[in-house]
Amino acid sequence: IKAEFFLFLVTFIWGGTFVFTKIGLGFCSPSLYIIIRFCIALLLSIAFFRKHLRKISKRTIRNGLILGLLFGGGFLLQTYGLGLTSVSKSAFITGITVPITPIVYFVLFRGKVSKYSIIGVAVATLGLWLFANPDFDNVNIGDALTLASTIFWALYITLMDVFTNACKEKRETSQLVVLQFVAATPPAILFFFLVDYGNFYFTFDYRLLISLAFNGILASFMVTFIHTSIQRYTTPVKAALIFSLEPIIASSVAYIVFSEVLSTRELIGASILFSAVLISEIGGFFESRLARGNV
Repeated sequence: IKAEFFLFLVTFIWGGTFVFTKIGLGFCSPSLYIIIRFCIALLLSIAFFRKHLRKISKRTIRNGLILGLLFGGGFLLQTYGLGLTSVSKSAFITGITVPITPIVYFVLFRGKVSKYSIIGVAVATLGLWLFANPDFDNVNIGDALTLASTIFWALYITLMDVFTNACKEKRETSQLVVLQFVAATPPAILFFFLVDYGNFYFTFDYRLLISLAFNGILASFMVTFIHTSIQRYTTPVKAALIFSLEPIIASSVAYIVFSEVLSTRELIGASILFSAVLISEIGGFFESRLARGNV
């Protein structure tokens, strides 16, 4: 329960990144923004965990680099995809991570998925559809990039569970955090030179500093440490279901900051999404109580 509470906290912070990223991209091109964000997180992780960076095992190096490449690749594909498609389609396509995760978990590791998690995934997919209200009349390259990012996120969530189950000490967790940012930063630099170098933009502004501080310190450094530390205490499917609440949180923050109002359809979709998480979390509990005649 504590682990899933912290995953809700992670989801809440990630939901806030949409607003801060939107503000930041008004002053900085996408790949350069991601480079600065990851560099802030990398420098902080080295500063805080430098005493844990001795005697890193080959297994930890391998696991950290794999997670980092998935982490960085997911962010890059999602960011560039969002620039080429609508917000509603991007939100729904990103939410497809929810049904993809149990498939990845089962195919790679034959991991057992409870029936209530399966029901929760199905209900969450319906809720995401209603919430995002996507229009697929004109599918474009941005949609394809965003869809590719969901595969990265599903693999990231699944492998995070597998790799961190063997982490028994804070030292190993800290090493994984640092290695993730070590691996995530070079792809962003490569994208900068291949895509943005000829037409990148950067304007120094206090709003850009606030945006980078939130995304680099809180949403990257702190959240990655929390996520790496606690996901092993739950399942990849439950984690994906909790993360499916991210667009709702993003819309709530947008309402506070930009006065964007949710429609009736979006409110219904949000309610269904919450129901999906509840089904996954407490369905088994009520079934066991019914079997014992206590309900």
